[in-house]
Amino acid sequence: MSHGSSTSHGRRPLRRSGMTVRDLLSEAVAGVLQRPARSALTAVGTVLGVGSLIAVLGLTGTAASQIDARFNELTATQVSVEDTTSGADRGTAGGDRGTAAFPADADARIEALNGVTAAGVQWRVRTEAGRGPATAPAGAAAATTDHQSTIVAASPGLLRAVGPTLAQGRTFDAFHDDRRERVAVIGPASAARLGITGLHNQPAVFVGNTAFTVIGILSDVQRQPELLNAVIVPRKTAERTWAPSADDRPRMLITTRLGAAAQVADEAALALRPERPDRLHAIAPPDPRTLRSGVGGDLGQLFLLLAAVCLVIGAVGIANTTLVAVMERGGEIGLRRALGARGRHVLAQFLAESTALGLLGGLVGAALGTATVVLVCAAREWTPVLAPATVAAAPLIGLATGLAAGVYPAWRASRIPPVEALRR
Repeated sequence: MSHGSSTSHGRRPLRRSGMTVRDLLSEAVAGVLQRPARSALTAVGTVLGVGSLIAVLGLTGTAASQIDARFNELTATQVSVEDTTSGADRGTAGGDRGTAAFPADADARIEALNGVTAAGVQWRVRTEAGRGPATAPAGAAAATTDHQSTIVAASPGLLRAVGPTLAQGRTFDAFHDDRRERVAVIGPASAARLGITGLHNQPAVFVGNTAFTVIGILSDVQRQPELLNAVIVPRKTAERTWAPSADDRPRMLITTRLGAAAQVADEAALALRPERPDRLHAIAPPDPRTLRSGVGGDLGQLFLLLAAVCLVIGAVGIANTTLVAVMERGGEIGLRRALGARGRHVLAQFLAESTALGLLGGLVGAALGTATVVLVCAAREWTPVLAPATVAAAPLIGLATGLAAGVYPAWRASRIPPVEALRR
């Protein structure tokens, strides 16, 4: 730093006082290192704010990616086909009672389409009031009746399409369906209420006076979790045993490979009923990008608000510490002013110190935020998704926070008269 002025009497001209960038940086570093404990505590707020920002953006992006993957695996590979006819118009001929819109070989027709992995028809059986599945025929004194479970008629393909996990036994197949065997697969909730704990004694459930031998107990399904609370019987057995339901429409579940759902939805009605495709309506899955952006946006807004609060706290901490430093270093400020430093030099010095603290907090916060994302993803076996631009911008956010926090204290320091500063 140098100072002085020029005269017209031949004296050597003196340069005005100034401060180079190098001097400014060295003063900022010296000011931070002079009180390392205080500087570290001051930077904690910025560290938390920037770290939270990086972690939030990284985990939000990763979560949205996982939601998208889950959506693709299940919903984006699922097509539903519904019967659009009214109950009065639904078939009444013996072999097609209740499901006339879906031919007897509906599973085979749809599974022949390119991209289909499984397909099956289902409809809910409507029994007389109070006649839920029971452990004994209707009217038996020792019968245990399950009024909460539903009875679902399903083709063998449906049990493949829902992705079942069996606790015991097996599911019924085309052999059982074609022979109209009275067998059933039950969900775990139904099994618990009916007191069925195993299949070694060939348990049976009764619907009215009709017995169905339980051949399998589910433990979980990937799709249609309501089946965990149901008794599932073969479709053709149900068609022969019960009258068609006028208020519950049969429907088909189709599972496809990724990317094939839209095409399958376009072809399903024609493949099932080429003479009357208007009787069926296929529902393709929605665009997964809509779900991903919606979920990501909701999570992002919530957690970014928390990150902003942390940054504000960090800025207040830096401003408070810098203001205290101004009060404590009054003698230093007065000495500098007496030696020729101008108000803008003092302003620049304290701004540089607060900015250095913000930059330090931004660097540490970016490292901690990135480490948090990586560790969480490693624990969850996810693939971390973190934009490089976000990590690169984090130190700049810390720098801007420190710069903004130091404006008022630095201005206060620059306005202190040299004489008053020296008196302190």
